[in-house]
Amino acid sequence: MRTLLITGPGGSGRTTTAAATALAAARSGARTLLLGTDRTDTLGPVLGDRDVPGLTVRRTDPDAGFRADLTALQDRAGGALDLLGASRLVPEETSPPPGAEELAVLRALRDAARDEETYDLLVVDLPATPRAISLLALPDELRRALRRLLPSERQAARALRPVLGRLAGVPMPAEWIYETAARLDLQLAAVEALLADHGTAVRLVAEPGPAGADALRTAALGVALRGLRLDAVIANRVLPENDAGSWLAGPVAQQRKTLEEWREEYDVHPVAHLGRDPRGADDLAVLAVPTVPAAPTVTRAPEWPVTDRLAEDGVLVWHVPLPGARRDALDLVRRGDELVVTAEPFRRVVPLPSALRRCTVDGAALREGELRVRFRPDPGLWPRTR
Repeated sequence: MRTLLITGPGGSGRTTTAAATALAAARSGARTLLLGTDRTDTLGPVLGDRDVPGLTVRRTDPDAGFRADLTALQDRAGGALDLLGASRLVPEETSPPPGAEELAVLRALRDAARDEETYDLLVVDLPATPRAISLLALPDELRRALRRLLPSERQAARALRPVLGRLAGVPMPAEWIYETAARLDLQLAAVEALLADHGTAVRLVAEPGPAGADALRTAALGVALRGLRLDAVIANRVLPENDAGSWLAGPVAQQRKTLEEWREEYDVHPVAHLGRDPRGADDLAVLAVPTVPAAPTVTRAPEWPVTDRLAEDGVLVWHVPLPGARRDALDLVRRGDELVVTAEPFRRVVPLPSALRRCTVDGAALREGELRVRFRPDPGLWPRTR
């Protein structure tokens, strides 16, 4: 199953583009699953009430997911709650806390990954960037947090917990905590595998113009920092070139200039302005969004390679592709065996390759959209040669 993640700045028409892309794929014969992540049903008005063969539409439900999780948690911790005399919460009377929507999206992505034999294409209508980039970073960040809070070495004493429970005369919650963490880790790993698959790509939607250009640069930077592949850029609501003498001449010229600049960096697909908000299958078909290839023609974005320059300069160089990054909005922190990279509103913690863990940072430079971090071998840790 191929996966297409669609996002863009607020108001760019990303939901319309996602619906048009899924509709075009279904009409071409691909079994398509369209996943909406907005709490409100924004896909419904865009798609209309016509059923399209081969197209299945799902919407995330953070309320139902939170209630199910709350019920399961109280069932597992029932003994401890009864011991403490605590009253159980009624899920139907409890509002989802902040973050429930993001977790609902991750759960929906996990469920979609299980259906890879049922569908040929998964189209995800993500929130606006940079929230979408933060959402895609959640599986990695949550798994890192679980490993820190419940490291594997602490599970070595699991066999002693039943004994401790009998001695104390109360149920020990540690066992189900570890079981829950392990189950959550497997679910997050499934989402990570979906995002890392070579058939997964991001499609950015933006309206050509100064504001759209700034938003697109920032979004592309976030995609690159997460190591995702950028499939294409949808230049939405492109005005007609004719009738240049009217009041549209200025906006048309502005859009033309932006499109020329975008084509130098991205695979750009202009989508015409209909003069109205697209509604229903007929309007979506008129947009003529690009179809998804039958098979991925390009693998996912390359990993961050390490260049051996020990013989020439005595350093190893880590190459980090960051197109559109600005030097004054870039920050690097070495933290043990990890490198924390902050690029404008985005942040990623990356484990160092094994060779670089025995080195000290010797400096960094940003050149032509690539961050090059130099590492010099630590004499106390680097293997010595005769």
